[in-house]
Amino acid sequence: MKTFKPSTIMAALISSGLACFANPLYAQESPETPLDEIERIEDETVERIEVRGFSTSLIQSLNQKRFSDTVSEQISADDLGGLPDVSMADALTRLPGISAVRTGGQAAQINIRGLSGDFVFSTLNGREQVSTSGSRAIEFDQYPSELISEAAVYKSPKASLIEGGIAGTVELKTASPLEIEEQHKFSANMRGMYNDRASEVSDATEYGHRLSFSYQGKFLDDTLGVSLGYARLFQPSVSTQFIGLAYNGQVDVDGIEGDTDGPADCPECEYISEGFEMQHKGGEETRDGYVAAFEWAPIDTFTLKADAFVSKFDSEAFARGFRVKLGGINAGITNPIVVNNSVIGGTFSRTDNSFTRVELVNDDNQDFDSVTNLGVNAHWEISSDFAVQFDVSRSSAKSDFRNGLLWSLVGEDATAANPVFDENVQISYMLNGLDLPDIAFNQTDAFTDLDRVMVSKYGIYPYKNKDELDAYRVDFQYYVDTPIISGFEFGYRYSDREYNNDRSVFEYGNDSAFSVSEPPLRLTSDMVEQVNWSGDFAYFPSYLSVDLNSALNAWFPDGTPQPVQTWGPGAAGVINGPGTGPATAWTMQESGDVFETVNSAYLMANISTEIGDVPITGNIGVRYIKSKQSSTTLQRATQLIEDLDTGTSVEVSDPTSGAQNIADEVGLINNFYRPAVISHEYTDVLPSINLNFKLTDDTQLRVAAAKVMGRAPINRFAANASTTIETVTAFQDRDSGEITLSNPTARVSGNARNSPYLEPFYATQYDVSWEYYFSETEGAFIVAGFYKDIESFVEDIEIDPFDFEANGIVIPDNVSVPVYLAPEFTGQAAELARDENGDPIFVTVPTENGSYSTAVNNAEGGYIRGLEVAYTQIYSMLPGMLSGLGVSASYSYTESEIQRTLGNGVYAANLPGLSENVATLTVFWEYEGFETRLSSRYRDAFVSQQVAVNDQVVNFDDELVIDYQASYEINDNWSVLFQVNNLTDEPTKSYFSSEEQTGTIQYFGTQYFLGMTYQL
Repeated sequence: MKTFKPSTIMAALISSGLACFANPLYAQESPETPLDEIERIEDETVERIEVRGFSTSLIQSLNQKRFSDTVSEQISADDLGGLPDVSMADALTRLPGISAVRTGGQAAQINIRGLSGDFVFSTLNGREQVSTSGSRAIEFDQYPSELISEAAVYKSPKASLIEGGIAGTVELKTASPLEIEEQHKFSANMRGMYNDRASEVSDATEYGHRLSFSYQGKFLDDTLGVSLGYARLFQPSVSTQFIGLAYNGQVDVDGIEGDTDGPADCPECEYISEGFEMQHKGGEETRDGYVAAFEWAPIDTFTLKADAFVSKFDSEAFARGFRVKLGGINAGITNPIVVNNSVIGGTFSRTDNSFTRVELVNDDNQDFDSVTNLGVNAHWEISSDFAVQFDVSRSSAKSDFRNGLLWSLVGEDATAANPVFDENVQISYMLNGLDLPDIAFNQTDAFTDLDRVMVSKYGIYPYKNKDELDAYRVDFQYYVDTPIISGFEFGYRYSDREYNNDRSVFEYGNDSAFSVSEPPLRLTSDMVEQVNWSGDFAYFPSYLSVDLNSALNAWFPDGTPQPVQTWGPGAAGVINGPGTGPATAWTMQESGDVFETVNSAYLMANISTEIGDVPITGNIGVRYIKSKQSSTTLQRATQLIEDLDTGTSVEVSDPTSGAQNIADEVGLINNFYRPAVISHEYTDVLPSINLNFKLTDDTQLRVAAAKVMGRAPINRFAANASTTIETVTAFQDRDSGEITLSNPTARVSGNARNSPYLEPFYATQYDVSWEYYFSETEGAFIVAGFYKDIESFVEDIEIDPFDFEANGIVIPDNVSVPVYLAPEFTGQAAELARDENGDPIFVTVPTENGSYSTAVNNAEGGYIRGLEVAYTQIYSMLPGMLSGLGVSASYSYTESEIQRTLGNGVYAANLPGLSENVATLTVFWEYEGFETRLSSRYRDAFVSQQVAVNDQVVNFDDELVIDYQASYEINDNWSVLFQVNNLTDEPTKSYFSSEEQTGTIQYFGTQYFLGMTYQL
């Protein structure tokens, strides 16, 4: 029988215990080389490097990168629980070309080479993971760094890697108990935590903690391994923020004759903002993570491993303060300040036709997320030339997000029997770019007056989603001894994924005035607390913070109603409702299931040869994928018939088109829809090649090319298209009988942004990497370049006007609008106008084609290209205590241009999430058990979403986050640690089209950790 002999590089891997890192799990594992052969190769070719402390993980990471067969970045921990970061999101941002978007001050999703998290494919122990985000973007803050032993980011793919990582593939790995050198290992980490901004936020928690325990052991003559781990994080989540809202109004405020700087449909107009928010945010986050692995190797050629990873992340958060509505184009605007054709200041006053108001908000959000990953893997070396792995896995995620909103308004007199909303509202403000604005309100004194402030509305809008994936995989390796090819790898994978989304709603009251039918709540002193601002925000007006539970118990003494999935009594097609009331059909239409099945197979040849005196290794292969994506949906099944009495067309149910009676959770029945399942199938062929030229003992050059794909987010496959007709109101003057319409036509709008027909983001990418590894000291200098030729991507577009009828969408020619008597005071109960026979009066209003939002596979394409530089060195050549000094730094420059459509035109734009410049720097020093390091992460401006009332696309300003850590080993078992995150309290700042249009200004505070570690 022929004995397989590894190449020099593979021998170095084996000797350093890194073979499993150089070749991703399952598809690249090699049969064990006989021990005497390994020892011979070690003696001849490998120099062992022994380092300790932070240097250990740093050099291990460099070794893994050096001997990898793709362009990759690596993170390694000395032991399970060795990574100091709060989550894997923080850890990954230390790598070149990788940045993160901070959510609540914490890194959550990552960007790789300018592409957002939806294009980052992630695996755990070689298996695809699903996400609690409702998309494909993994929430990496869900993964405790204490339970992850290694991480790799593959920037160039190969055929054996699961497809989907157009930006890159992140591989997380938990510990393998049979790989440890010791017989048993135990570690415990205990850290206390303090946030210095928590004291500025009423009811916020100041202190938190991190705990972790791990055990690894080998039994039965090292044939059975057990690994167990637990990590808990309890931390306060606090921030103080100002958020400017979108500029979605157009009105001529300056009256300048001949002004043509405005939009095409209103050249004399200036843009005005919807308003702004000022809020204290606080809450508590609790994450419990569990990991377990059982590994059995009864013989040298067979290993069976079962592992489990569970993470539960619960968050309870509140936002309190103000939501200011400037009132739209009908507000009274005086002393406007216009910059770049945008109103950035002035005085806005409420008029009869505007919605100018100041809402006191008390939002309470609860988010309960869980991730479970289970897997069983068998590795069998059938012979010295042939190996096979079988893998079965299940990944599941659940998210239950409940955003409860409690609005309060200022009334004229809260003690009155029929309280009236105070319409005397004046708001003066002046934005100061990326600094806090100047603001003033004529109602400032009333914001803390129990005789003026009343709770006017309560709403809760839960998002519940569940994502489950079952996968089955078999991989083979066949080793050959030829001058060029060292082996072949081939395999097959099948995955079946199901995503479910449920929406529901409950609303009571009115956020723009006081409702008579659903009257406001009179507040009492035991329900509220006066909150004052401090620090940079100290000049903001005080407000009343309302205890949610106390208010709801008083407002709903028989119990708070729960949110439901319902058509709403005012929805079109409801046959057993009152005919009037809210329409919440979106809760039915946006709920449903998505199914995705993928069959894939690959063939890859591993290369090991020489050209002249230059050794060449790498791989060349192809991956074939067949995908099918399906979605449940409710399709409109109606027809138009003529009303003989009025002569107008009326939309009615059409049973011949499949219309059914569909009941909601409260018993309302709608007969305008038919249930259906829409499916789409497509195939892809993805070739790839990776070559590594070993130019000298210390220098190597990598080149790679591949066709890559990234599927649309899983929730974008939900076929929840909807068509709505604008609500037109009609009021009759009580004296003259004249009828006034809010709009002369009822504008029809549609939304089909999600569809199972969306195909992937496609690109062809090229990579080159020059790597020099120092021989006199530990470290490396690396320069890499990349280019992605984007072929197509998913783009949201809006067509206005859209011809609904020509596109097969049934809409009525007109709608019948009930007429109400004009109210005599704000908040008066609605009263129908009646004719001389006592019958309600209706008027006919024609419909008009409006906008249609949809998503398309944009084939205009574009590119992403960039350069990455990384430098790491431990200055061991320095004398004495300076020999423990070291630096790890990286810089990446990335630029992109994609062709987006706008109406009938095309324009160039950057990709969302892309920062042109990203840099990291860590300076560290180790000496006789003491270690200290200062780390910084910088990214310049990028486009992303800020979360306000709705998600809004803005430009985020550059940011520099600095962290510090110091530790000391007391003895072989005990060590102490001090850590500071966000040392300078770096805020998040954003703006809209220019810096004058302030977006977000948000401060999160500095976090301090102090703790101890015990290892045995």
